[in-house]
Amino acid sequence: MPKSNRTTRTRRTQGASARTKQPLPVPSGKPVIIVESPAKTRTLAKILGNAYTIEASMGHVRDLPKSKLGVDIDNDFQPTYTPLPDREDTLSRLQAVTQGAPAVYLATDPDREGEAIAWHIQQALGLHNAQRIEFNEITASAVQRALQNPRAIDLHRVNAQQARRVLDRLVGYQISPLLWRKLRGGRNALSAGRVQSVAVRLIVEREREIRAFTPEEYWKITATLTPKTEHFPFDAELRQKGDAKIELKTEADANAVLNDLQGATYIVESVEKRQRKRTPPPPFITSTLQQEASRKLGFSAKRTMQIAQQLYEGVELGDEGAVGLITYMRTDSVRLSNEALQMARDFIQAHYAPDYLPNKPRQYKTKSSAQDAHEAIRPTDVNRTPDAVKPYLTPEQHRLYDLIWKRFVASQMAEAHLEVTYVTIRAREYLFRASGTVVLFDGFLCLYQEGKDTTEREEEELPPLPALQQGELLNLLQLTPSQHFTQPPPRYTEATLVKTLEQNGIGRPSTYATILSTIQERGYVTLENRAFKPTPLGEAVNDYLVKYFPELFDVPFTARMEQQLDEIEEGKADWVQVVRAFYEPMQRQVQSACSSDERVEVPTVATDRACPTCGAMMVLRTGRYGQFLACPRYPDCKTTLPAGATGVRCPLCNTGEIVQRKSKKGRTFYSCTTKNCTLLTWDKPTGALCPKCNAPLVEKTLKRAQQRIIACSNAECNYRETHALSEKEAIMDAIS
Repeated sequence: MPKSNRTTRTRRTQGASARTKQPLPVPSGKPVIIVESPAKTRTLAKILGNAYTIEASMGHVRDLPKSKLGVDIDNDFQPTYTPLPDREDTLSRLQAVTQGAPAVYLATDPDREGEAIAWHIQQALGLHNAQRIEFNEITASAVQRALQNPRAIDLHRVNAQQARRVLDRLVGYQISPLLWRKLRGGRNALSAGRVQSVAVRLIVEREREIRAFTPEEYWKITATLTPKTEHFPFDAELRQKGDAKIELKTEADANAVLNDLQGATYIVESVEKRQRKRTPPPPFITSTLQQEASRKLGFSAKRTMQIAQQLYEGVELGDEGAVGLITYMRTDSVRLSNEALQMARDFIQAHYAPDYLPNKPRQYKTKSSAQDAHEAIRPTDVNRTPDAVKPYLTPEQHRLYDLIWKRFVASQMAEAHLEVTYVTIRAREYLFRASGTVVLFDGFLCLYQEGKDTTEREEEELPPLPALQQGELLNLLQLTPSQHFTQPPPRYTEATLVKTLEQNGIGRPSTYATILSTIQERGYVTLENRAFKPTPLGEAVNDYLVKYFPELFDVPFTARMEQQLDEIEEGKADWVQVVRAFYEPMQRQVQSACSSDERVEVPTVATDRACPTCGAMMVLRTGRYGQFLACPRYPDCKTTLPAGATGVRCPLCNTGEIVQRKSKKGRTFYSCTTKNCTLLTWDKPTGALCPKCNAPLVEKTLKRAQQRIIACSNAECNYRETHALSEKEAIMDAIS
């Protein structure tokens, strides 16, 4: 599959060993500004001209050593930091350029991690007189304002980040080696994480709810009706029999009602109209941006943050040069500055009718647990519309900027006004209910409508009803019974997992993308059809950690730790005491787990695939390099197959086998095991060839339409077979 471009906050220099060492720069005598990335240096250079020397630290410059714990437990958990190997040249360059400079400004990102990077640069270079500046957006006014208001490094912020780093190191270096020893076969890729293991626990527990779920049958009866005076068909659903809610559990129950309703007269019993107002959603914070980009754009949380970083640091806009298009993208505050509010109102006034501008700016309330240091995510200049900047952006950059821009403008527009009509219809002793909506004034909905995680329709999506009066007789066009089954709880998607982590106070804006990436890289979960599913390894590790560390990987406990880190940042708690209170009970639990003979047992999973060598039914095992199919008669039979082997012979080469694989974005695709075979498709091949053009046939399942389709993989061929899929089959497919 095509490779995706990857960038990380700590950027690694490429081909360092092959480069000739660059001569150190000569001090210019100008003030020096140190930022994190080269992209930001270009944007700042455009704003400040030649008045400053602007250098990039390339992200973090120091960290705890990889080869040892690096935390002195007996000396108040003091960390030992060492320069990162690929930052030694960077530190030498920064040392040379700052030597003798009249002033040094540390302009790393405006958050807890950025504060820590500034402190590490200061400590590594001995810049005790360096000053800290921060700006939420890279615009001329924001940068000049920051330079006019420098400050000392905030050690409370630094200590909060240091506490998080030490806590994570203690968990990683104490519990991860325990997992290596306790898992049969051992895997050094295993790890336990203070937050990542809680995310895995949520996914595992949800999966077990799904497995334990048994679909229960129920029936609905829908009457399609129309007024006698006009042909305006609408649907009404049976809700009551007399004063009691009706429950139809079987087809026999439904048929009994249908028999009762033969020849019945349908009359409007009541009509109720209610006015509804819909206020726009607040501007984006990190978590809501990740959720909405997942729902609407199909972006992973990691990809969303990579693209947002590019928009924040600056994009070349032709003759205009490098421009930062959005404010800082790691924030959990919905606050907007007065300047931003006025900018949005001026734009709405200039481009929309007067009714679309509310009388006063909309102020949104930030959660009490949120850090309110930064604004919400918004465009730096609302007049740079998505269409105006589109020629200069990549398609992904444009789609994300369009989302951010529309959400910001919509947040300051007038509310939508809806009229919802509820109609009750009587047929003998049975009551039917119909609902419909008319949008009286679309307000912000003309620009933006928030995505949702369920298939339920919002009120404004309900079709309007005809004008009905109490006592009016209706014509029955059709009475339709339909079979349904109760649904299991849905698996977590990236959007819903981020939402759950945020609601429970687990992690912070800067950590969500890393959490989601790590649990996949460790092989604890897979992303199937954009939903998380735990692997046998993930379940086994989770069960072991929950048993021996019940509190450490508990949702409320982890949330409380986040609160304590915030208290350190606010100067209300001492970081050493917080770490000690965490470490001492954890150490006792580690000792208890070490003394136990219990091991992490990764269960084998039975499959319906016969071993091609001996015919035994193969099992799914987990090894050093992930999952694979193995013969249960090992060591007598040592046959193994890729985990995605389907048992379907390749219809192109007729020798290889179709294998299910995963792209780097977690999307399923299919290919052939034969090295030179060109078969590659997103849809599962059936093993047969198209009777019209001889291309491979593939299978598609349309769950909403309850159809399974056999179609030709050749886009120019229209061969297609449609097979009905019962609702129960669709549910069972989802559970499996």
